[in-house]
Amino acid sequence: MKMRIQISRRYFFPLGAVGVVGFLFATETVAELLARDGYAQVGPETTAASVQITGPLMQWHRVTLTFQGPETSETAQPNPFRDYRLQVEFRCDGRRYVVPGFYAADGNAAHTGADRGRCWRVHFCPDQPGLWHYRVSFRTGPDVAIQEDPAAGRPIAFDALEGSFQVAPTDKKPPDFRAKGRLEYVGQHYLRFAGTGEFFIKGGTDSPENFLAYADFDGTYRIPKGKAKRAPGEATASTDGLHRYQPHLRDWRPGDPTWRDGRGKGIIGALNYLASQGVNSVYFLTMNVEGDGQDVWPWIRPTQPDRFDCSKLDQWEIVFYHMDQLGILLHIVTQEQENDQLLDGGELGPLRKLYYRELIARFSHHLGLVWNLGEENTNTDTQRRQFAQYIHQLDPYKHPIVVHTFPGQYEKVYQPLLGFPHFHGASLQMGKMRQTYAETLRWVERSAQAGRKWIVCLDEIGPADVGVKPDVDDPEHEEVRRYALWANLMAGGAGCEWYFGYKYPHNDLTCEDFRSRQRLWQQTRIAREFFERLPLDKMRPAPKLVRSQAAWCFAEPGQIYVVYLPEGGSAELELEPGRYTVGWYNPRQGGPLQAGAIRTVKGPGFHPLGQPPSDPRQDWAVLVQKEKN
Repeated sequence: MKMRIQISRRYFFPLGAVGVVGFLFATETVAELLARDGYAQVGPETTAASVQITGPLMQWHRVTLTFQGPETSETAQPNPFRDYRLQVEFRCDGRRYVVPGFYAADGNAAHTGADRGRCWRVHFCPDQPGLWHYRVSFRTGPDVAIQEDPAAGRPIAFDALEGSFQVAPTDKKPPDFRAKGRLEYVGQHYLRFAGTGEFFIKGGTDSPENFLAYADFDGTYRIPKGKAKRAPGEATASTDGLHRYQPHLRDWRPGDPTWRDGRGKGIIGALNYLASQGVNSVYFLTMNVEGDGQDVWPWIRPTQPDRFDCSKLDQWEIVFYHMDQLGILLHIVTQEQENDQLLDGGELGPLRKLYYRELIARFSHHLGLVWNLGEENTNTDTQRRQFAQYIHQLDPYKHPIVVHTFPGQYEKVYQPLLGFPHFHGASLQMGKMRQTYAETLRWVERSAQAGRKWIVCLDEIGPADVGVKPDVDDPEHEEVRRYALWANLMAGGAGCEWYFGYKYPHNDLTCEDFRSRQRLWQQTRIAREFFERLPLDKMRPAPKLVRSQAAWCFAEPGQIYVVYLPEGGSAELELEPGRYTVGWYNPRQGGPLQAGAIRTVKGPGFHPLGQPPSDPRQDWAVLVQKEKN
């Protein structure tokens, strides 16, 4: 297969096939453009505006465009993050994406640690095969990066460069997200893969929240409490206590990514292990300055929020790209309660806009991604709306946006957001686990009534010192399984992530070994496998259809019913006319449906479902399906 690429209006260049690396030239040289705009430092090797296109040119894959532009550095003036703005428009058969770009130092900073260079970069994820055309905007001027006016600043270097490239269908297989497509909000209570149409049930880890406080990332260290505002380079900075994930070195596999002479095996191995257990999402902070950990930030220093660390962020990207391949969603939590007033006093000012822009430019191409406005968020409703609108406007792929709350503040935080067009769901923290069903059901129903269905996830259970205990302390996680995991799903929730309390080893800041909760991952996978087989878009919570001392019902009345018995026993189910089969599912062990005392029932009216196949005091799920004629 040949790829045909056009640059500007004058030249055509035939290049190689998928995975091409090519330099393509415009009609005015970089030297001429830089000289015109007052930049004297132009190396002799740069003779023309150019673009390097890398990556498999396939649907749902990352395609990277790297441009040779002005020589600068992370600390230079003009500021390469504030005073330049790169964005590229991509078009194909009526589809259009405007994708922000970023300063990439030498273009290989993850491996070199470079903080200077002349590379500027855009990551793009094409959502269909075909011929994609692009046009580049590259402008400079004071704070142009956060200006919405396309004409802000003045053009420089490779501005107005145009070209095209051919995209082929994906060649990947599940669980790789590139086999399924982008996870999108589609007006339902579940995210859906754009490529396959499958709905997504989340089963992930909420801990450690400082997952990115990893010793092998450049510029990563821990600041003692109360020292976050000290000058950079102080003696208080320490790598003691950072994550190394040494128990997961054995889970790294030959061929997996590393950086800088073999670094990164611990965190890559940890993700490999989680994926092997069916974990499909990871919750993590991208900034915890003045927070609990004080060891994660995207900047060169925690005190310089307008200077980003190119090598560190490129190393994050290596990890995130591996997560795509494993089928693990990025749950990006942009701030926590202790620092939600840190940028611009909590307002949507220049520093916050720049922070959001850099995250979107570098990471929005990932297929499984949710933006979280903050953990235990205390911004005002007006601020939350502004944040969500800004992110939605700038994110070319319109990833879903949620926010996390304190227990007991659901009404204060969520009620004003009902029906808001740029907000997509609730990230619940439950102080009392047994309230999960009622609270999930509340926001599932209220969001539907407001005309915009939310994804409602359980992302933390309390109390804070307990959360989910290690297997050694709670081998079967019976209460968590019954009153958190299955409670959320039976109420129409979209899944759970698990928080590890600080009273126990491997907790929310110190977790090194995810095997400490292996039985929990297994039970979460078992629940996911059951619900993923259901017609989720047609089903709804239906508590009034079941009679029992303790039971929940989730149903498409007249077609399919799920009854969950958290305390065992049996129940009566109200059915529409017809004949139905009755099968029992074991939430502890999974496997195929089992036969109970009653194998078929006939509606209409309430009918007993009989006793389970065994262990009548344990929890069971009953699947009642209408027989086909």
